[in-house]
Amino acid sequence: MSQEIPAAVQRALTAIDEQDNDAFVAAFAADGYVDDWGRQFRGHDRIRSWSENELIGKRATFTGTEVSTPGNPLTIVTQVGGDGFNGPSHFTFDVRADQLASMTITA
Repeated sequence: MSQEIPAAVQRALTAIDEQDNDAFVAAFAADGYVDDWGRQFRGHDRIRSWSENELIGKRATFTGTEVSTPGNPLTIVTQVGGDGFNGPSHFTFDVRADQLASMTITA
């Protein structure tokens, strides 16, 4: 990637690459959330369920990932593949105390 990214974001991206749902969920704070086009999934149990149904459970892949907006929050643009949604997406990560406070997915 063209920009350095925070460790918490890297842990989440590595978990997606490795299809490791436990590691993905562990990257989030206990009260963290995923916002998937306006649908919010807050807390580890709901994030795990969302990922099982929408991300890692669909064998999602990210290719051509680049930082489009550095800082905190940080936004990446990537090409999503797998058995679910396929196409370009933006993922915005808000980091708090070395964990993800949120991950927001948009077009």
